[in-house]
Amino acid sequence: QVQLVESGGGLVQAGGSLRLSCAASGGDFDIRGMGWFRQAPGKEREFVGGIRWNGVNTYGADSVKGRFTVTRDNTKNTVYLQMNNLKPEDTAVYFCARSTTSRASDQRGTYGYWGQGTQVTVSS
Repeated sequence: QVQLVESGGGLVQAGGSLRLSCAASGGDFDIRGMGWFRQAPGKEREFVGGIRWNGVNTYGADSVKGRFTVTRDNTKNTVYLQMNNLKPEDTAVYFCARSTTSRASDQRGTYGYWGQGTQVTVSS
């Protein structure tokens, strides 16, 4: 049984930073791609970024490029989302997901397991 548990969300002022963590259990984490998505109220779930099994990154929205970084530690079965220079429009529930392959696509359908999400709120 694969489980993904996110942590690290919270309330931060604009310009601040947060690091989200996603701890995985019950599966072959080290050969799977991992992705981060976010969903703001009234909006569709959006791909933020991902990382292949070998550490190669993929990124989603242009709005996060240069500010958000995805990393992973295969010894801890954990993937991270470092978010810097946060903006109010980054406010959303952030989800991590495990890919069905070794890649990290921006397509939701390529992810077989999802975490429960963690709220990130950025105040202006």
